[in-house]
Amino acid sequence: MANRLAQATSPYLLQHADNPVDWWSWEPEAFEEARRRDVPVLLSVGYSACHWCHVMAHESFEDETTAAFLNSHFVSVKVDREERPDVDAVYMEAVQAATGQGGWPMTVFLTPDAEPFYFGTYYPPEPRHGMPSFRQVLQGVHQAWSERRGEVTEVAGKIVRDLAGREISYGGAEAPGEEQLGQALLGLTREYDEQRGGFGGAPKFPPSMVIEFLLRHHARTGAEGALQMAADTCERMARGGIYDQLGGGFARYSVDREWVVPHFEKMLYDNALLCRVYAHLWRATGSDLARRVALETADFMVRELRTAEGGFASALDADSDDGTGRHVEGAYYVWTPAQLTEVLGAEDAELAAQYFGVTREGTFEHGASVVQLPQQEGVFDAGRVGSIRERLLAARDGRPAPGRDDKVVAAWNGLAIAALAETGAYFERPDLVEAAVTAGDLLVRLHLDEQVRLTRTSKDGRAGANAGVLEDYADVAEGFLALASVTGEGVWLDFAGFLLDHVLTRFTDESGSLYDTAADAEQLIRRPQDPTDNATPSGWSAAAAALLSYAAHTGSAPHRAAAERALGVVRTLGPRVPRFVGWGLAAAEALLDGPREVAVVGAGPADGAARGLHRTALLGTAPGAVVAFGTEGSDEFPLLADRPLVGGAPAAYVCRNFTCDAPTTDPERLRAALVAAPNG
Repeated sequence: MANRLAQATSPYLLQHADNPVDWWSWEPEAFEEARRRDVPVLLSVGYSACHWCHVMAHESFEDETTAAFLNSHFVSVKVDREERPDVDAVYMEAVQAATGQGGWPMTVFLTPDAEPFYFGTYYPPEPRHGMPSFRQVLQGVHQAWSERRGEVTEVAGKIVRDLAGREISYGGAEAPGEEQLGQALLGLTREYDEQRGGFGGAPKFPPSMVIEFLLRHHARTGAEGALQMAADTCERMARGGIYDQLGGGFARYSVDREWVVPHFEKMLYDNALLCRVYAHLWRATGSDLARRVALETADFMVRELRTAEGGFASALDADSDDGTGRHVEGAYYVWTPAQLTEVLGAEDAELAAQYFGVTREGTFEHGASVVQLPQQEGVFDAGRVGSIRERLLAARDGRPAPGRDDKVVAAWNGLAIAALAETGAYFERPDLVEAAVTAGDLLVRLHLDEQVRLTRTSKDGRAGANAGVLEDYADVAEGFLALASVTGEGVWLDFAGFLLDHVLTRFTDESGSLYDTAADAEQLIRRPQDPTDNATPSGWSAAAAALLSYAAHTGSAPHRAAAERALGVVRTLGPRVPRFVGWGLAAAEALLDGPREVAVVGAGPADGAARGLHRTALLGTAPGAVVAFGTEGSDEFPLLADRPLVGGAPAAYVCRNFTCDAPTTDPERLRAALVAAPNG
């Protein structure tokens, strides 16, 4: 029988719609039902590309006996963490505080008042490795609830009080200066893996936001070490198995320190952030590798993640059918020497094995290898390698494809819009800019209401029921600000302003601290508030960056003051944990540099010289520079006001910290004005 999840917009919830478990979604009625029946709530949180979520679902939630016990003694609530990051954050904090670790699937038992009292992650169907079975856990919790209720409610109350007492002191509202950013760089240098690139040990995650900070720090100060860490890490990732050498795009992380074996799921947010990183690395260095990876990653997003409505889907699964009906991790992506021979013939297979690091023993499981680009001597025939890649990709397209999570998440689409708009502009690919505009249109049409409030998700052109959180408002504003700079259409700046007004009025308290949920959002046991950047920029640092750009475009003092106050947290965290506040550090670099404000005025859309100046402006490396582009006398952008042509020719005006350079009609002089002088 289908349960209540059949009406959900989340692909993850829909995967559980035919379970024998009588699932509820997160809704007040579920807790009313638990109160009426006097039973605890099982909260199960996961996401559609999560391997162990699928395993536990198959072993336990599809099992009739387990489901019958759950249905008798619990109200079971299933949550997609990507739809409800607020619910996930609050209970994950409790899990980590209680057990010292966390992860997904997350399994939490709650009172009917939503107070947690027992925690875990994945539970096996039989006891193993010292772990109890899921059935044993259910029986133990049921017994405790029935026989030791006072103890359970006392524990739940204590946990909630402890969480309330964990308010972090984020320091003052003063933004970081030279000293704190220098300390952050030093901290990163200590954790840097010189042999392999990246930071820390295994598993290794692509440090996209830290690389943005390193590129900006180099641009502002001339620090060569910062650029070296960024460039070397990008090269190692691009040569490793974490990057899809045939189809483009990055996997979520590498299980080893060498970037060889990925966890094969591909997330929209990773690819959006990394596409932008490689585009910015090319802008700083002219690296051919950076250009190739930026474009291949952009093409991957458009080809494989774009939805029929023009938004971008959330993820591709790690697992797929290996051709025998079994779902196996990485099956779509890995190759044996025999499979290469079958597709390419003996001679080309031998070359492919050498070029892509496919070995007889295999670099993955069961003798299969992940495709890499190992560093090696010798010259390869580019035409022959190109032909091999095309034939392998065509053969791979014939394999059963990994599942796709089709829901459109506002925040991640904001990140994709920014990446595609900039990549399209840098490399003169109007089709990529057009894809960004189409996704922006979808967000405006489907995710915004009359008060310009954001809905977090949609699927198949239908808006979901969950309100946007801080990262949605901030990342969508970031995407719209990038569109404004690239397209010269001021309406994107207007929409960014509407979104950021919500940040100021609904997500900020009187001290300038930011919360992940709006003041008028559903009240959970705690109002989540996390300033650290993990897989994506935190809502906090994304808001600081977008507020700063908007202030540079408009001269709005309240937006600039809010950005400076928000960056106070970076002053505290930057020197201590720089790996986990990369986007905040990048925003702080923009603040220290100004950021610069560039206005390019031309005679009209067909003015080729004006377009050349516009592209030169976009290619400037000064951290966080904003660009307004339009015709003389236009009111599209505040920065274009009173900015005439110079001697009838298109001109660029560059201002910084309330001081403006003389206007220039010369692209070279503009380029020089947008290179941040060391300590400039």
